[in-house]
Amino acid sequence: MFSVETDPNRAPDCDPTQCILPDCFCSADGTRIPGNLEPTQVPQMITITFNGAINIDNIDLYEEIFNNQRQNPNGCTIRGTFFVSHKYTNYSAVQDLHRKGHEISVFSLTHKDDPQYWTLGSYDDWLAEMAGARLIIERFANITDGSIIGVRAPYLRVGGNKQFEMMADQFFVYDSSITASLGRVPIWPYTLYFRMPHKCNGNSGNCPSRSHPVWEMVMNELDRRDDPTFDESLPGCHMVDSCSNVQTGEQFGRLLRHNFNRHYNSNRAPLGLHFHASWLKSKKEYRDELIKFIEEMVLKQDVYFVTMMQP
Repeated sequence: MFSVETDPNRAPDCDPTQCILPDCFCSADGTRIPGNLEPTQVPQMITITFNGAINIDNIDLYEEIFNNQRQNPNGCTIRGTFFVSHKYTNYSAVQDLHRKGHEISVFSLTHKDDPQYWTLGSYDDWLAEMAGARLIIERFANITDGSIIGVRAPYLRVGGNKQFEMMADQFFVYDSSITASLGRVPIWPYTLYFRMPHKCNGNSGNCPSRSHPVWEMVMNELDRRDDPTFDESLPGCHMVDSCSNVQTGEQFGRLLRHNFNRHYNSNRAPLGLHFHASWLKSKKEYRDELIKFIEEMVLKQDVYFVTMMQP
Protein backbone atom coordinates (compact mmCIF):
# COMPACT_ATOMS: atom_id res chain seq x y z
CA MET A 1 0.00 0.00 0.00
CA PHE A 2 1.67 3.21 -1.16
CA SER A 3 1.29 6.52 0.61
CA VAL A 4 0.48 9.76 -1.18
CA GLU A 5 4.21 10.58 -1.03
CA THR A 6 5.68 7.22 -2.13
CA ASP A 7 3.35 6.00 -4.90
CA PRO A 8 5.35 6.05 -8.18
CA ASN A 9 2.06 6.59 -10.06
CA ARG A 10 0.85 9.31 -7.73
CA ALA A 11 -1.34 12.16 -8.92
CA PRO A 12 0.64 15.19 -10.11
CA ASP A 13 0.87 18.36 -8.03
CA CYS A 14 -1.85 20.95 -8.59
CA ASP A 15 -1.59 22.73 -11.94
CA PRO A 16 -4.11 25.60 -11.95
CA THR A 17 -3.74 26.05 -15.71
CA GLN A 18 -5.04 22.50 -16.27
CA CYS A 19 -7.53 22.38 -13.41
CA ILE A 20 -10.49 24.57 -14.31
CA LEU A 21 -13.90 24.95 -12.67
CA PRO A 22 -16.56 23.60 -12.68
CA ASP A 23 -15.01 20.14 -13.18
CA CYS A 24 -11.72 20.59 -11.39
CA PHE A 25 -10.45 22.70 -8.53
CA CYS A 26 -7.14 22.62 -6.70
CA SER A 27 -4.69 24.97 -5.06
CA ALA A 28 -1.16 24.42 -3.79
CA ASP A 29 -2.06 24.43 -0.10
CA GLY A 30 -5.84 23.99 -0.40
CA THR A 31 -6.69 27.36 1.12
CA ARG A 32 -7.28 29.41 -2.03
CA ILE A 33 -10.86 30.51 -2.73
CA PRO A 34 -12.32 29.09 -5.98
CA GLY A 35 -12.45 31.69 -8.74
CA ASN A 36 -9.80 33.78 -6.95
CA LEU A 37 -12.53 35.74 -5.21
CA GLU A 38 -11.96 38.00 -2.24
CA PRO A 39 -13.30 36.61 1.06
CA THR A 40 -15.77 39.49 1.34
CA GLN A 41 -17.35 38.42 -1.98
CA VAL A 42 -17.94 34.87 -0.76
CA PRO A 43 -20.91 33.80 1.35
CA GLN A 44 -20.00 31.72 4.40
CA MET A 45 -21.50 28.28 3.77
CA ILE A 46 -22.24 25.95 6.68
CA THR A 47 -22.82 22.25 6.02
CA ILE A 48 -24.64 20.38 8.78
CA THR A 49 -24.25 16.63 8.29
CA PHE A 50 -25.48 13.58 10.19
CA ASN A 51 -24.03 10.07 10.06
CA GLY A 52 -25.98 6.87 10.63
CA ALA A 53 -29.44 5.34 10.57
CA ILE A 54 -32.53 7.54 10.27
CA ASN A 55 -35.39 6.32 12.46
CA ILE A 56 -37.76 7.02 15.34
CA ASP A 57 -34.79 7.81 17.62
CA ASN A 58 -33.79 10.92 15.68
CA ILE A 59 -36.55 12.01 13.28
CA ASP A 60 -37.92 14.43 15.90
CA LEU A 61 -34.47 16.05 16.23
CA TYR A 62 -34.24 16.59 12.47
CA GLU A 63 -37.73 18.06 12.38
CA GLU A 64 -36.81 20.44 15.19
CA ILE A 65 -33.59 21.65 13.54
CA PHE A 66 -35.00 21.80 10.00
CA ASN A 67 -38.47 23.08 10.85
CA ASN A 68 -39.12 24.83 7.50
CA GLN A 69 -39.24 28.20 9.31
CA ARG A 70 -35.50 28.97 9.23
CA GLN A 71 -34.40 30.41 5.92
CA ASN A 72 -31.21 31.40 4.14
CA PRO A 73 -30.93 35.01 2.88
CA ASN A 74 -32.32 33.93 -0.52
CA GLY A 75 -35.58 32.76 1.06
CA CYS A 76 -34.87 29.01 0.71
CA THR A 77 -35.17 26.89 3.83
CA ILE A 78 -31.95 25.66 5.43
CA ARG A 79 -30.94 22.13 4.50
CA GLY A 80 -28.63 19.38 5.70
CA THR A 81 -26.90 16.26 4.38
CA PHE A 82 -27.60 12.79 5.76
CA PHE A 83 -25.07 9.97 5.35
CA VAL A 84 -27.39 7.00 5.80
CA SER A 85 -26.40 3.52 6.95
CA HIS A 86 -28.81 0.68 6.21
CA LYS A 87 -29.31 -1.10 9.53
CA TYR A 88 -32.24 0.27 11.59
CA THR A 89 -33.10 2.90 8.95
CA ASN A 90 -36.74 3.79 8.37
CA TYR A 91 -36.84 4.43 4.64
CA SER A 92 -40.11 6.34 4.63
CA ALA A 93 -38.37 8.88 6.91
CA VAL A 94 -35.50 9.05 4.38
CA GLN A 95 -38.04 9.65 1.62
CA ASP A 96 -39.55 12.48 3.66
CA LEU A 97 -36.18 14.19 4.24
CA HIS A 98 -35.39 13.94 0.53
CA ARG A 99 -38.78 15.38 -0.38
CA LYS A 100 -38.03 18.39 1.84
CA GLY A 101 -34.84 19.08 -0.10
CA HIS A 102 -32.22 17.54 2.20
CA GLU A 103 -29.39 15.62 0.60
CA ILE A 104 -29.21 11.86 1.09
CA SER A 105 -25.78 10.23 0.79
CA VAL A 106 -24.40 6.80 1.67
CA PHE A 107 -22.61 5.68 4.82
CA SER A 108 -22.45 1.96 3.86
CA LEU A 109 -24.62 -1.11 4.01
CA THR A 110 -23.16 -3.04 6.95
CA HIS A 111 -21.24 -0.38 8.92
CA LYS A 112 -18.96 -3.26 10.02
CA ASP A 113 -17.14 -2.37 13.18
CA ASP A 114 -13.81 -3.83 12.10
CA PRO A 115 -11.88 -0.70 11.04
CA GLN A 116 -9.40 -2.74 8.97
CA TYR A 117 -12.26 -3.99 6.81
CA TRP A 118 -12.66 -0.44 5.52
CA THR A 119 -9.00 0.55 5.37
CA LEU A 120 -8.01 -2.60 3.49
CA GLY A 121 -11.31 -3.12 1.65
CA SER A 122 -11.19 -4.45 -1.91
CA TYR A 123 -12.84 -2.75 -4.87
CA ASP A 124 -15.71 -5.24 -4.58
CA ASP A 125 -16.13 -4.56 -0.85
CA TRP A 126 -16.52 -0.84 -1.52
CA LEU A 127 -18.81 -1.53 -4.47
CA ALA A 128 -21.14 -3.72 -2.41
CA GLU A 129 -21.10 -1.37 0.58
CA MET A 130 -21.64 1.97 -1.15
CA ALA A 131 -23.25 1.27 -4.53
CA GLY A 132 -25.27 -1.45 -2.76
CA ALA A 133 -26.44 0.99 -0.10
CA ARG A 134 -27.42 3.49 -2.79
CA LEU A 135 -29.50 0.88 -4.63
CA ILE A 136 -31.38 0.02 -1.44
CA ILE A 137 -32.03 3.68 -0.55
CA GLU A 138 -33.22 4.43 -4.08
CA ARG A 139 -35.55 1.45 -4.01
CA PHE A 140 -36.94 1.68 -0.47
CA ALA A 141 -37.07 5.49 -0.17
CA ASN A 142 -38.21 5.85 -3.79
CA ILE A 143 -35.46 8.33 -4.69
CA THR A 144 -35.45 8.27 -8.48
CA ASP A 145 -33.70 11.53 -9.38
CA GLY A 146 -30.10 10.26 -9.28
CA SER A 147 -29.29 12.62 -6.41
CA ILE A 148 -27.42 10.13 -4.18
CA ILE A 149 -23.89 11.02 -5.20
CA GLY A 150 -21.90 11.27 -1.96
CA VAL A 151 -20.04 8.78 0.22
CA ARG A 152 -18.68 8.86 3.76
CA ALA A 153 -16.62 5.94 5.06
CA PRO A 154 -17.61 4.41 8.41
CA TYR A 155 -15.23 5.54 11.18
CA LEU A 156 -13.84 7.88 8.47
CA ARG A 157 -11.64 4.94 7.47
CA VAL A 158 -10.74 6.02 3.96
CA GLY A 159 -10.29 3.08 1.56
CA GLY A 160 -7.42 4.47 -0.53
CA ASN A 161 -7.40 4.19 -4.32
CA LYS A 162 -9.81 1.23 -4.32
CA GLN A 163 -12.59 3.28 -2.76
CA PHE A 164 -12.10 6.11 -5.24
CA GLU A 165 -11.79 3.86 -8.31
CA MET A 166 -15.13 2.35 -7.38
CA MET A 167 -16.65 5.81 -6.83
CA ALA A 168 -15.54 7.05 -10.24
CA ASP A 169 -16.87 3.91 -11.98
CA GLN A 170 -20.21 4.21 -10.16
CA PHE A 171 -20.57 7.96 -10.81
CA PHE A 172 -20.32 8.99 -7.18
CA VAL A 173 -19.41 12.69 -7.29
CA TYR A 174 -17.82 13.25 -3.89
CA ASP A 175 -16.36 11.68 -0.78
CA SER A 176 -16.48 13.31 2.64
CA SER A 177 -14.24 11.12 4.80
CA ILE A 178 -10.82 12.79 4.62
CA THR A 179 -9.96 15.13 7.47
CA ALA A 180 -7.62 18.12 7.31
CA SER A 181 -5.66 18.88 10.46
CA LEU A 182 -6.48 22.03 12.32
CA GLY A 183 -4.45 24.79 10.69
CA ARG A 184 -4.36 28.55 10.67
CA VAL A 185 -6.63 28.67 7.61
CA PRO A 186 -9.21 25.98 6.71
CA ILE A 187 -9.25 24.11 3.40
CA TRP A 188 -11.75 24.42 0.55
CA PRO A 189 -13.21 21.29 -1.11
CA TYR A 190 -10.97 20.06 -3.94
CA THR A 191 -10.92 17.49 -6.72
CA LEU A 192 -8.60 14.49 -6.64
CA TYR A 193 -7.37 14.80 -10.24
CA PHE A 194 -4.29 16.34 -8.64
CA ARG A 195 -2.49 15.49 -5.45
CA MET A 196 -4.39 16.33 -2.26
CA PRO A 197 -3.18 19.65 -0.82
CA HIS A 198 -2.72 18.60 2.81
CA LYS A 199 -1.25 15.75 4.83
CA CYS A 200 -3.19 12.51 4.98
CA ASN A 201 -4.61 12.84 8.45
CA GLY A 202 -7.37 10.22 8.46
CA ASN A 203 -8.01 7.45 10.94
CA SER A 204 -5.72 5.10 9.03
CA GLY A 205 -3.71 7.24 6.68
CA ASN A 206 -4.96 5.36 3.60
CA CYS A 207 -5.69 8.38 1.39
CA PRO A 208 -5.99 8.10 -2.40
CA SER A 209 -2.59 8.65 -3.99
CA ARG A 210 -3.59 8.42 -7.66
CA SER A 211 -5.67 10.72 -9.83
CA HIS A 212 -9.46 10.31 -9.51
CA PRO A 213 -12.34 12.33 -11.04
CA VAL A 214 -13.93 12.73 -7.62
CA TRP A 215 -14.47 15.73 -5.33
CA GLU A 216 -13.28 15.65 -1.74
CA MET A 217 -15.62 17.56 0.56
CA VAL A 218 -12.85 17.70 3.11
CA MET A 219 -13.64 17.67 6.84
CA ASN A 220 -11.77 20.57 8.42
CA GLU A 221 -11.01 19.87 12.05
CA LEU A 222 -12.66 22.14 14.60
CA ASP A 223 -10.70 24.12 17.17
CA ARG A 224 -12.09 22.86 20.47
CA ARG A 225 -10.18 25.07 22.90
CA ASP A 226 -12.40 26.59 25.54
CA ASP A 227 -10.57 29.91 25.44
CA PRO A 228 -8.75 30.19 22.09
CA THR A 229 -6.97 33.39 23.14
CA PHE A 230 -5.39 31.72 26.14
CA ASP A 231 -5.43 27.89 26.08
CA GLU A 232 -2.44 26.04 24.68
CA SER A 233 -3.08 24.26 21.41
CA LEU A 234 -5.12 21.05 21.41
CA PRO A 235 -5.50 18.69 18.47
CA GLY A 236 -8.67 19.47 16.50
CA CYS A 237 -11.72 17.23 16.22
CA HIS A 238 -13.50 16.25 12.99
CA MET A 239 -16.91 15.16 14.28
CA VAL A 240 -18.46 17.54 16.80
CA ASP A 241 -19.06 14.58 19.13
CA SER A 242 -15.34 13.74 19.12
CA CYS A 243 -14.60 17.12 20.75
CA SER A 244 -14.49 15.28 24.06
CA ASN A 245 -13.80 18.35 26.18
CA VAL A 246 -17.19 19.84 25.25
CA GLN A 247 -19.40 18.85 28.19
CA THR A 248 -21.92 21.68 28.49
CA GLY A 249 -24.22 23.61 26.19
CA GLU A 250 -22.28 26.77 26.92
CA GLN A 251 -19.01 25.16 25.80
CA PHE A 252 -20.73 23.85 22.66
CA GLY A 253 -22.03 27.35 21.87
CA ARG A 254 -18.50 28.76 22.20
CA LEU A 255 -17.15 25.99 19.94
CA LEU A 256 -19.71 26.86 17.25
CA ARG A 257 -19.11 30.61 17.33
CA HIS A 258 -15.33 30.44 17.54
CA ASN A 259 -15.10 28.06 14.57
CA PHE A 260 -17.58 30.12 12.59
CA ASN A 261 -15.37 33.17 13.14
CA ARG A 262 -12.24 31.20 12.19
CA HIS A 263 -13.76 30.44 8.79
CA TYR A 264 -15.65 33.71 8.30
CA ASN A 265 -12.66 35.92 9.12
CA SER A 266 -10.16 33.97 6.99
CA ASN A 267 -10.92 32.39 3.59
CA ARG A 268 -14.58 31.48 4.21
CA ALA A 269 -14.06 27.81 3.40
CA PRO A 270 -17.34 25.98 4.13
CA LEU A 271 -17.76 25.24 7.84
CA GLY A 272 -18.66 21.58 8.35
CA LEU A 273 -20.61 20.66 11.48
CA HIS A 274 -20.70 16.86 11.48
CA PHE A 275 -22.80 15.00 14.05
CA HIS A 276 -24.16 11.71 15.22
CA ALA A 277 -27.74 12.44 16.23
CA SER A 278 -27.30 10.57 19.52
CA TRP A 279 -24.78 13.17 20.73
CA LEU A 280 -27.17 16.07 20.13
CA LYS A 281 -29.93 14.10 21.84
CA SER A 282 -27.77 13.18 24.82
CA LYS A 283 -28.30 16.65 26.34
CA LYS A 284 -31.16 18.98 25.56
CA GLU A 285 -28.80 21.95 26.00
CA TYR A 286 -26.73 20.79 22.98
CA ARG A 287 -29.79 20.82 20.77
CA ASP A 288 -30.90 24.20 22.14
CA GLU A 289 -27.44 25.70 21.53
CA LEU A 290 -27.33 24.44 17.94
CA ILE A 291 -30.75 25.93 17.21
CA LYS A 292 -29.76 29.21 18.89
CA PHE A 293 -26.61 29.31 16.73
CA ILE A 294 -28.59 28.62 13.54
CA GLU A 295 -31.13 31.33 14.39
CA GLU A 296 -28.32 33.80 15.02
CA MET A 297 -26.62 32.92 11.72
CA VAL A 298 -29.68 33.13 9.48
CA LEU A 299 -30.02 36.80 10.44
CA LYS A 300 -26.73 37.51 8.65
CA GLN A 301 -27.00 38.38 4.98
CA ASP A 302 -23.96 36.37 3.88
CA VAL A 303 -24.34 33.03 5.69
CA TYR A 304 -26.04 30.02 4.08
CA PHE A 305 -26.81 26.56 5.48
CA VAL A 306 -26.44 24.26 2.48
CA THR A 307 -26.16 20.61 1.54
CA MET A 308 -22.86 19.23 0.24
CA MET A 309 -23.92 19.56 -3.39
CA GLN A 310 -26.37 22.44 -3.28
CA PRO A 311 -25.66 24.81 -6.15
